[in-house]
Amino acid sequence: MMREYDVWLGRRRVSTRRAPNAYEAAIDYVRALGCPQNEVRYLGPDTVSWRGATYRATPSLVEPPLSPVA
Repeated sequence: MMREYDVWLGRRRVSTRRAPNAYEAAIDYVRALGCPQNEVRYLGPDTVSWRGATYRATPSLVEPPLSPVA
């Protein structure tokens, strides 16, 4: 099941991603920045590191509204 995750760099929210889990959301964000797969460092179930920066993903508190069905 896909859900919304906020990606954090320190205390600053840098993105919101839709992913199956927090780890995938964090990976998706750093890959979008241009990070090659072999440079990503796994730090935990919701945290990755790239070039010394630590990115953490947490579930978004506010889910977007569902689209109306036509």
